Amino acid sequence: MAARTKTSKAEPRPKAEIWADENVPAARGAGSAPDGSFWRVHEGDNRKILQDLPAESVDCVITSPPYYWQRDYGVDGQFGMEATIDGFVTNLRETFEGLRHVLSKDGTVWLNLGDTYYSAKGKPHGNDAKHRSRRLPGLRAVDGPGLGLPRKSLIGIPWRVALALQEDGWTLRSAIIWTRRTSLPEPTAKDRPHRQYEHVFLFSKGPRYFFNRDGLDGAEDVWTIEPDRKSLGRGTHYAPYPRDLVRRCIAAGCPEGGVTLDPFLGGGTTMDVSLEMGRSSVGIELNPAFCDLVIGHMPGAAARPRTAGPEDTPQPDELDLHPTLPGLTDLAP
Repeated sequence: MAARTKTSKAEPRPKAEIWADENVPAARGAGSAPDGSFWRVHEGDNRKILQDLPAESVDCVITSPPYYWQRDYGVDGQFGMEATIDGFVTNLRETFEGLRHVLSKDGTVWLNLGDTYYSAKGKPHGNDAKHRSRRLPGLRAVDGPGLGLPRKSLIGIPWRVALALQEDGWTLRSAIIWTRRTSLPEPTAKDRPHRQYEHVFLFSKGPRYFFNRDGLDGAEDVWTIEPDRKSLGRGTHYAPYPRDLVRRCIAAGCPEGGVTLDPFLGGGTTMDVSLEMGRSSVGIELNPAFCDLVIGHMPGAAARPRTAGPEDTPQPDELDLHPTLPGLTDLAP
């Protein structure tokens, strides 16, 4: 009787090799850092792009989608301008289906979301000097009737999204409170406390995943991190997605030499900090102007000519790179 031969388990294919494969869809821009880490910027709808990217090729997702009816980025198909709450939640669920495809079995997702109030006043916002930079239309979905909530209600967007993702099979491991002592006041909010925190949800695909407790730097599920007052782009008023917040997510959730992904790349904070920390990074961004902005300051950049975007797409100096902080809003009831 022949003896059985013991077969060794095949080593996983290095992620850098996976991303260098000729079958990976072409990026809008790509390059590498001196330490060998790579970066890629893909332009378009993340729900479509994610499905075409290599399976299980990303170790950690850190992202902050546009908040519900807080800013108009002037691009067709943008998130945050849906006519209904369910529409916003559904769009994020579809993005997360794509993330499930690209995330490794032991990967994590760190999702930052802010909330929105339902004013139902029937009065337009966004056309006066205060709100012009937000480029909001005259009447937002949260200004008129029909959302099915009592007037002046906090919508509860973060938890609506988190619970929907849990229904989809994602493991919700932590609901982190990101608090800011220096939040700007809300002068029109005279009958409630001003908002000084947002949520950062930690998701995994299952019960076992990479987690480096030392990366928390002594913090647990309440993180006091002040908003950055600097930004990568010209004319940016606020940057509510601080580099220190991204650093903590990467330190705790992405192995050394790993690959991060941000499906709502914006001004490129996730990518920039990832490369700074020796990780490779992939970003997806719908706005071609933001793609140009990010590619322009990345190391070793090689970019393809822009192939999409209307002529009147807002340029980087006309827009904030991230959604507005809750503490800024005169839009809130």
